[in-house]
Amino acid sequence: MAANGAASGEPEHKCCGVSAEEIQEKREVRRNKQQPWIVLKLAVFLTIAIIVYTWYVYVGRLCIPMIRRDAGALGSHGLGIGLLVVFVVLGLFMIWSYEKIVLTPPGFARDYVQKTPAPAGHGGFHTYWESESEAELAAARYGPPQQSAPLPTPTPPQSRRSESHHKRSTSDSAPRIPEKVLNGTASVRHHGSQNGHAPSPTKESFGTTDRPPAAVGAHSAVTTEKGHGNGHAQPAPISAKHTRRPPKTPVLRDEYRYCYKDGFLKPHRAHHCRACGTCVLKYDHHCPWIGQCVGARNHRFFYIFDFWAFLFCSFTFASLVGLVGQAASNRPDFSIDGQHIAIIVISGFFMIFTFSLLVAHGILIAGSFSTVEQMAVQRTTDREKRVMARLHSRWAFSARKATRKLWDAEWGRLGKEGHMWWLGGTRNNWEATMGDKVWMWFLPIGQSPDDGMSYVVNPRFDAEGRWLPRSEWPAELR
Repeated sequence: MAANGAASGEPEHKCCGVSAEEIQEKREVRRNKQQPWIVLKLAVFLTIAIIVYTWYVYVGRLCIPMIRRDAGALGSHGLGIGLLVVFVVLGLFMIWSYEKIVLTPPGFARDYVQKTPAPAGHGGFHTYWESESEAELAAARYGPPQQSAPLPTPTPPQSRRSESHHKRSTSDSAPRIPEKVLNGTASVRHHGSQNGHAPSPTKESFGTTDRPPAAVGAHSAVTTEKGHGNGHAQPAPISAKHTRRPPKTPVLRDEYRYCYKDGFLKPHRAHHCRACGTCVLKYDHHCPWIGQCVGARNHRFFYIFDFWAFLFCSFTFASLVGLVGQAASNRPDFSIDGQHIAIIVISGFFMIFTFSLLVAHGILIAGSFSTVEQMAVQRTTDREKRVMARLHSRWAFSARKATRKLWDAEWGRLGKEGHMWWLGGTRNNWEATMGDKVWMWFLPIGQSPDDGMSYVVNPRFDAEGRWLPRSEWPAELR
């Protein structure tokens, strides 16, 4: 008579009568469960309390005493009226925009798509925000390893002193600047890597012993060389280690767009939010200060709120600091009001916070990015920095610039031609979210022009969402 655990060969580990699998399953359920309403809106009530307290202190303990000409007032009657008018105007715009962002939902995919079965027999895998390792990138681009000539036997390790001397001599030996830069395309040649070190660019062509066969041809940079007879542009092979390798995950396939939590095929740019427990259209991030996500339908109002909140906090901070500082320097018997100091601290903190959001989201909107999509581009940027560090020394600015031009000549620019939802220019990107009227950029009126459902894929990407090299773009875009 054998127990189930003994029959399986391993005893089942339990804690207080509960197996590890059951504990993990409960944790997963709790993590994916929508947060209670009171938890989602807790920071909203805190924000309202901060706004009310700020109005009480600034109006009741700063402006009113000045208007009444009290003995301890920090300014004159006229100054009190002027500060009160500006504070109320900025405060009302901020409250108006905050009300708009809190009450405007970001748009939920469940309201526009029907539940469908999961894709059957797919060969894909789940990704977290389109993440890939570099090994997966190489496998996706070049395929499985192929039989080729054996690699040279690595030389035995040297001492630290000789190794560092070799690195210095390698970095200082050959010039790293391309021979020519013609119409945005550069001619560059490198040696293959030797003894595990990064190759140094020289006047020789790139070595091909460390480069898979699939990298030749369409994925090569176009260069102009002398001695090719007719002088036409000829493709110069680039080492696979030292070219740009964008992610090759087919993110537009059904198996990558399917939400296994909600049970439907997500619209383009939609992502699942754990806090809200559902997929959000053009998901940017979940903001506790507004009690919901920032997405397609309310990203415009979020930016407008940041604008007015920054102006309100800046005015409150600057006026209080100026008045308190002047009084402290001119009155020997001056007693600082502790509540004035509290508002200075609060307004200063939110002034910096809202300014950082204003700049960050201004860059995102101008580039037609969401925060999630910008993170995907940043991963490619980080890889390029590592490759660039292997190719050139830190201070070789001209060589780094030339190499980046070579990459851009082959692929296009990261975040522009290499962004799936790029609309061709900053103005087009901006108006797609903020509207085509200037007043729409500042006033929380109407609706966002972005409905979260109508997006056109950049034609520089294939039908499955992979970035194509310039040689495979439509002819009118090359």
